[in-house]
Amino acid sequence: MLVIDSSFPATGFNQRNGERVQQVILHYTAAPFASSLRTLTQDGVSAHYLLPDPHEPGYRAAGYDELRVFRLVEEDQRAWHAGVSHWGGRDNLNSRSIGVEIVNLARDDKGVFTFPAYAPEQVQVLIALMRDVLGRYPHVGPTDILGHSDVAYWRKSDPGPQLPWRCLFEAGVGAWFDEATRMMYQRRFNLGLPPEVEVERAFQRYGYKAASNRQAFELRTRAFQMHFRGRDYGGVLDAETCAILYALNEKYRGL
Repeated sequence: MLVIDSSFPATGFNQRNGERVQQVILHYTAAPFASSLRTLTQDGVSAHYLLPDPHEPGYRAAGYDELRVFRLVEEDQRAWHAGVSHWGGRDNLNSRSIGVEIVNLARDDKGVFTFPAYAPEQVQVLIALMRDVLGRYPHVGPTDILGHSDVAYWRKSDPGPQLPWRCLFEAGVGAWFDEATRMMYQRRFNLGLPPEVEVERAFQRYGYKAASNRQAFELRTRAFQMHFRGRDYGGVLDAETCAILYALNEKYRGL
């Protein structure tokens, strides 16, 4: 059951200036509920929704017995969650996206990342929230349900590899590749990877920002792997990664 709580409106938002919602971007907070709520309502950043972790002691201590979603910014307003970002040839995604922050205590210790699992209850409520949101924006397609790291791969890692994207897809939320097509491409790429210039075009065709150098190429590969192959996200381009990318483009881009 989806319970929306609008008790904590954010101060950080402005007008969309006529832009239509085109993407939904998922984030992790990397902080507990109370501090996340404070940051997203008072500190100059914001998101449309905050989804707590029902098992976090601080959430229970705040007096909540049920898992609810907090609406911090109305959907017709521009929340400040994506920052410098890009998808599908367009920048400034705050103007045309809805941001969902999920409480998760991911950590970055000088480049060494820890990604805790999401609570199953969070995933189920996230699915319910996404279905509710997408019901109002039927033009938002599967490839526009994204992680922050997809649209800002050069600086972000959220929502991380533990978010069960395939589970979301099976519930009708977001994109996923067809396994038979992935296997077909992988048999080909096991014999040799496609030229990197071709892979670069394939990443951009799917929606990612062009990579300006080798580091950016690896960070983008890592972000893609966190979304579509969470068990191995080292940023190394391999046959399976290429196969997934090509299978996605064939399914969603008609190429």
